[in-house]
Amino acid sequence: MQDAFSTIFPLQRGRVHDASGPGAPFFAAALAGMTGGTVLWIKPAWFAEEINPVAFSAFFDPRDIILARTADQTETLAAAEEGLRSGAVGLVVMEVDKPVELTPGRRLQLAAESGRSIGLSLHPEGAGNQAATTRWLCKPLFSASDSTLQEWSIIKNKAGTNNSWAVRWDETARRIHMVSETAERAGSKGPPG
Repeated sequence: MQDAFSTIFPLQRGRVHDASGPGAPFFAAALAGMTGGTVLWIKPAWFAEEINPVAFSAFFDPRDIILARTADQTETLAAAEEGLRSGAVGLVVMEVDKPVELTPGRRLQLAAESGRSIGLSLHPEGAGNQAATTRWLCKPLFSASDSTLQEWSIIKNKAGTNNSWAVRWDETARRIHMVSETAERAGSKGPPG
């Protein structure tokens, strides 16, 4: 099971991927920590949630993030395409609120391929990028002893099969580790009643 996970995460360079669910920002931060380099994080200006770069310090150096605010999804996709194509950033994270249609999705894939960057769109469940190489559903798992415990399910995979993994972030090593099924069951029982 670990071998299957390590072949798919960190995500493939030169491709655009999707993540949704309440754990999607954690997924993006962990990916940024494992890929290294500069991160371009793009979101529409009207999104209510603010990004605090210091909160990413458990994952990567906050000085390595460029935050961009856009007027709308069209501008978000255009900025992401330029960032991916430039090759100047290792990861481009784009927050979107509507599905990314096939033509703009293919443009993003071509830009990622050209710049050898990783693209990641964060979107509401059910609204993704039609051209995404992989699509992930990310959810936190309850654990009294580990706030980083997550369930990551690959729900679309152009290069393989779908699967789910319980994972946790190791801040010291700045790596994602797969959690054994036994540890996952013990950690997710919840607080005593």
